[in-house]
Amino acid sequence: MADRAVSQVAGGSTNPVDFDFAVRAFCDYLKIEKRYSPHTVSNYRRDLNAVAAELNRMQVVDWSGANAFNMRTVISRQHGEGLSGRSLARRLSAVRSLFSHLIRHKHIEANPVADVPAPKDHQKLPETLQIEDIQRLFALNGDDVLLLRDRAVFELIYSCGLRLAEVVQLDFDSIDMQAGMVRVVGKGEKARDLPVGKEALNAVREWKLRRSELQRGNATEQALFISNRGARLSARSIQQRLKSLARKTGLSHNVYPHLLRHSFASHLLESSGDLRAVQELLGHADITTTQVYTHLDFQHLASVYEKAHPRATSHKVAGHKSTDHKTTK
Repeated sequence: MADRAVSQVAGGSTNPVDFDFAVRAFCDYLKIEKRYSPHTVSNYRRDLNAVAAELNRMQVVDWSGANAFNMRTVISRQHGEGLSGRSLARRLSAVRSLFSHLIRHKHIEANPVADVPAPKDHQKLPETLQIEDIQRLFALNGDDVLLLRDRAVFELIYSCGLRLAEVVQLDFDSIDMQAGMVRVVGKGEKARDLPVGKEALNAVREWKLRRSELQRGNATEQALFISNRGARLSARSIQQRLKSLARKTGLSHNVYPHLLRHSFASHLLESSGDLRAVQELLGHADITTTQVYTHLDFQHLASVYEKAHPRATSHKVAGHKSTDHKTTK
């Protein structure tokens, strides 16, 4: 297993924490033991390899040579090259996890990045679509089987706030059509049951009636959404199909699947005000992750106030010119 592979690194190697070998063994552990998705494991591998390459350029020959000073230098350099604080925080998290794993296997004694902070970014609020844009995007006419499939995919993402990986992993029986519920498996293999809206249920029902047209003799495929070759629909295909649809409907936004998830969260919070419910539906482990949508809601309310309230600072009452008053001391 992956743990045994890591143990072999320390066994008789003169380079017990070789960059490449340790990353491969750690990623095997994430995939086999932790059951992380291929996409998540790929992100870990990319981040760890980027840090290893930077350390190598600094004449650090393996992970045991990393210390707090050179790790701070790595982060500083990569930030200077334009990597955002959020990306660097994710990269540091990956490195911390690797070092914790190496400590458990007694390759190193301390975690050199335990107290290395990521640079702070100005908080960038997630983009969202207006409800009118959503309605325009989903006004899909026609009975082409691929169009029916795409409508079901996009309606389901927006109706339930699904991550791209979650919708890809859905099987044919993941949705209880009678109860109007879908079971999804999110980050860390955590399952959650979500209500499905009427429009999404109708779209899925129409797609299921026509799904066999794409099976191409592949009757054993369990995926809910399949490609025109009969295999499970890939994340990349969903991204491309949504982008193409947005262009056809004349949307100027860069439309991508996670934008539908952001829009779901923002629209739901705007109408309900229930932050905890939105957290549960999105599958966020920490409510601070969900709180970013409260800023979007506040922006919306502030915009409404500025346009409508007669005493708003930027509001111009007919026949009057607004002026700024400065207080002198």
